[in-house]
Amino acid sequence: MSPELLTGIVVFVLASFVGFEVINKVPPTLHTPLMSGSNAISGISIVGALLMTGAKEWSLVTILGFIAVILATINVVGGFWVTDRMLQMFKKKEAKA
Repeated sequence: MSPELLTGIVVFVLASFVGFEVINKVPPTLHTPLMSGSNAISGISIVGALLMTGAKEWSLVTILGFIAVILATINVVGGFWVTDRMLQMFKKKEAKA
């Protein structure tokens, strides 16, 4: 196992634990607005993952980058979908005549 791969795995595991703890501490009333704001961060993740998948040959990094593109895209689309549904709750309903 190369040192770079081991470092990447350690960072991933630590980030997963920290992320889980941070998300667990957020009250439910703040979760949707914070999720809406995190879409920009996921957009940055998509750009980084696209850079990793741009290699000509298939390798572990390319496959992980491809998976990251898919997951970050799902996160961005889902975040905007939830935000749109949340904003729909605040629109005034038209009276039917």
